[in-house]
Amino acid sequence: MAKQIRNIALLSHSGAGKTSLSEALLFHTGVTKKLGSVPEGTTLSDYSSDEIERKISINASILHCHWEGCQINLIDTPGYADFISETIAPLYAIDGAIVVLDGGTGVEVGTERVWELLESRKIPHLLFINKLDKENASFAKTLAAIQEQLGRNCVPIQFPEGEGASFGAVADLVEGTTVSEGAQGVRDKLVEGIAEQDDALLEKYLEKGTLDVADIQKGLRSGVMSSKLTPILCGSSTKGDAVKMLLRSIVAYLPSPSERGAIKGKDPASGEDQERKADPKEPFSAQVFKTISDPYLGQLTIFRIFSGTLLPEATFYNVTRQTRERIGKIFLLQGKSQTVQEKAEAGEIVGVAKLKETRTGDSLADEKHPILFETIPFPEPAISVSVKPKTRTDEDKISDALSKLTAEDLSFRMTRDAQTKELILSGMGDLHLTVMVGRLQSRFGVGVEVGTPKVAYKETITRKVRVQGKYKKQSGGHGQYGDCWIQVEPLTRGANFEFVDKVVGGAIPRNYIPSVEKGVRQAMGEGVLAGYPLVDIKVTVDDGSFHPVDSSDLAFQIAGAMALRKAVLEASPVLLEPIMDVEVSIPEEYMGAVTGDLNSRRGKVLGMDMKTKTEVLHAKVPLAEILKYAPDLKSLTGGRGSYTMKFSHYEIVPQRFSQEIIQHAKVPVREAVE
Repeated sequence: MAKQIRNIALLSHSGAGKTSLSEALLFHTGVTKKLGSVPEGTTLSDYSSDEIERKISINASILHCHWEGCQINLIDTPGYADFISETIAPLYAIDGAIVVLDGGTGVEVGTERVWELLESRKIPHLLFINKLDKENASFAKTLAAIQEQLGRNCVPIQFPEGEGASFGAVADLVEGTTVSEGAQGVRDKLVEGIAEQDDALLEKYLEKGTLDVADIQKGLRSGVMSSKLTPILCGSSTKGDAVKMLLRSIVAYLPSPSERGAIKGKDPASGEDQERKADPKEPFSAQVFKTISDPYLGQLTIFRIFSGTLLPEATFYNVTRQTRERIGKIFLLQGKSQTVQEKAEAGEIVGVAKLKETRTGDSLADEKHPILFETIPFPEPAISVSVKPKTRTDEDKISDALSKLTAEDLSFRMTRDAQTKELILSGMGDLHLTVMVGRLQSRFGVGVEVGTPKVAYKETITRKVRVQGKYKKQSGGHGQYGDCWIQVEPLTRGANFEFVDKVVGGAIPRNYIPSVEKGVRQAMGEGVLAGYPLVDIKVTVDDGSFHPVDSSDLAFQIAGAMALRKAVLEASPVLLEPIMDVEVSIPEEYMGAVTGDLNSRRGKVLGMDMKTKTEVLHAKVPLAEILKYAPDLKSLTGGRGSYTMKFSHYEIVPQRFSQEIIQHAKVPVREAVE
């Protein structure tokens, strides 16, 4: 069975026509009776309300069809960078791919991005130049761009007869029976290129001056499997002949699960290498690459079976989470529709509903033969917003709604800032977050107000002081009396807080010392300069006095808080800001512009290194300066730049900026009370 399966992803820059091509593949294999339309919102692939409304792919959709005895499982992936996680995850479920290009715009940012992903995972792939029937389409220009930007080993195996309004048939350069004069030179280069990557074929070519069709097909297949060659096909998703030729090429040149070879993993106990063959008789193993919250089925878990056989109403072991899961029905997916299967075998892509513990990326296996597969590397979010439920009802529902959304999309994160108390949503870009906030309302009925997250500033001191905090209140009857002397000094960055008791001779009774510390901690939490928490200070209480009747825990708490506030104002207080480690990946030509922009954001560029075809720039930048960096970087680099960031440390805010922050906080500086 595995030999008769092709698991294929459609990848491209946004707008190249992947979804229309997937519709054409379904139509010409008899799955549908009519071509679905993206503008009309009638495709099987883009079925969610936000996809239909925006006329773009947002989710990876699972489809299937049959051609020449093979089951072709298609995964239509989004082209927008904001939804890159929906492109990355399917790469762990496929054996081959088709990179789609717009014949009018050629190699674009997204083309380069998905190309690097395929190359890094050594996934065999074809190229399909689409939309050659559109105005301004140019096969020659697109071919030149492909070979210049993606590699000379990209070889055309088809040639269009006409372009734009005059586009008609597509000539097959492999068969070579209806090749025009203009295409003959392209075919000669194809044959020569195939011969050069195989010694036996090269010998034949040198003897005969050409290769026969069987040798060309054999050489192409070998070249694709070894990633030495990438065939280029062309046409239009609206032209039947080109689509049928693409179907034949999928079956002929892209590998089946068994041809890809054994899948490697680790023994979870020993860490030793293991592997699984695409054989239904081997122990069951699989990996989850997508999770969907289905309105009727609940959570739908989608996975690729690497080995063995899975039956309905069976039990398997989640190796990642070390727990057993029982399944009910097994589904074969067609967009939003599901067909119940009697069983599922190695090589298949299926879904099951209502698993309790399993999440995207988890490894599944027979409990007696566990194996842990490579973790899917979801990218870190690049942009964040704060959200606040609009009503009490929204507040009650938001946690459950967000947990379902974050389970579906692992590049979408939800956190609660411990200092600012804000609920923070993080994603890959503005569009990503806009879509997820929209889903809160449309799917779960949760309304939220969206804002820019507050920066978690902190306060500290820069010199050592000793002060008194004395609280005395008399209002008839028992009064209140607390008196303490404290010494406050700065600690190294990140040390947070240290409290030391050096009171001798009973100046303050032992039972009131914890009260002084409690008051100090309370005042630290409230801050003095702008209401931000105080950190990295050492407080030593070394003297004081008490009243045998009027002293109390509360009085010494107030005295401790008063002393701390007074000490901070005298100890040259400063604001601290979070500094982020930032990595920016950009083509070399944008290095100057991006470096200059980071410098203008008070960033410190630490160095750079080369990664594949891009430069990776390393910098430390204040969080306040980079909260809205994603759209600016996109503008600077024409959409070709990306970045990640993580917290590094806190640094003192320069004086010219701290005054503005303090004023904006609108927290009056408290008068220290003697």
